[in-house]
Amino acid sequence: MKKTLTALLLASVAFAGSATAAERVVNVFNWSDYIDPKTLDDFTRETGVKVVYDTYDSNEILETRLLAGSTGYDVVVPSATFLAREIAAGVLQPLDKARLPNAKNLWPEIAEKLLRYDPGAQYAVDYMWYTTGVAYNTAKIRERIGDKPITSWEQVLKPENLKKFADCGVYMLDSPEDIFSITLNYLKLNPNSKSPEDIKRAEEHLAGLRRYVKKFHSSEYINALANGDICLAIGWSGDSFQARARAREAENGVDIAYVIPQEGTLITLDTLAIPKDAPHKEEAHLFIDYLMRPEVAARNTDSTRFANGVGASRSLVDPSIAGNNGIYPGETIMKRLFAVTAPDIAAQRPFTRAWTRVKTGR
Repeated sequence: MKKTLTALLLASVAFAGSATAAERVVNVFNWSDYIDPKTLDDFTRETGVKVVYDTYDSNEILETRLLAGSTGYDVVVPSATFLAREIAAGVLQPLDKARLPNAKNLWPEIAEKLLRYDPGAQYAVDYMWYTTGVAYNTAKIRERIGDKPITSWEQVLKPENLKKFADCGVYMLDSPEDIFSITLNYLKLNPNSKSPEDIKRAEEHLAGLRRYVKKFHSSEYINALANGDICLAIGWSGDSFQARARAREAENGVDIAYVIPQEGTLITLDTLAIPKDAPHKEEAHLFIDYLMRPEVAARNTDSTRFANGVGASRSLVDPSIAGNNGIYPGETIMKRLFAVTAPDIAAQRPFTRAWTRVKTGR
């Protein structure tokens, strides 16, 4: 009897082991607050593929992992500004287009912009796209500058103007490609310049603003705005509208506005790509293809307030989002947007050091 019981137990363990071995998994590394959580559950329910989902809040974190090798991730979401460099470094693999039938749903104009970073559209497809602008607490800003709304970078990037908001709290993105390019554009320099002289000028200008900035962070400003803990942030469009939605849900009386300043601003594309060493390539393609379904893309936009790269989804997006010029800019605003590339690997270190000096003052 004991031998029989032992045999049964061993058989049970063996069966469990084989079931675990057969379990299909996709390991995803994405930005924080960047997907409808139901999307992950629905994908698993439909395909049987379990999603192991981790998040980050800067391109530098993702790139460090990719360049180190053996990330263990199957799908990553680099911004296009970093994509070209990562393609050149050989850390991403070409997509198998035969496994991505839903690529037919991509927005042609956005896909064309991505070609600047991925010639031939071999390594990535667009996931979301957005602008970098100014989000602010309307009541607190009105108390400090009157009824005139924020419409210009002059009101934020001129030290004596930013000083007016320091007492109620200012955040800036911890993102050198965003803040440097916007500052260069404000200084009437090429926003895509990588010259040491231009970066030095931007650094010196930002150094004069640092004392008025409460924190540099690329995700915490969402709740800080929503809770009324700060009154102004240079942030991303989708995050800013997430902050407004959270404040409204909390019914705390905080009203958040978002503006693309009249001088223009940065447009960024976030992409879906597969690391070269991805352990589950089939599941990675399956997940990316699922995200390109119009109804899935629309739901992710409704949840995150970021415009997506699936043109066929726009008619399915909540009209209050699809019709919002801060999320889906009209033609006039689009003409004022500029795109930039990241510094090459050789120039990255001094670029990063300059940004560190901006944040720390030393």
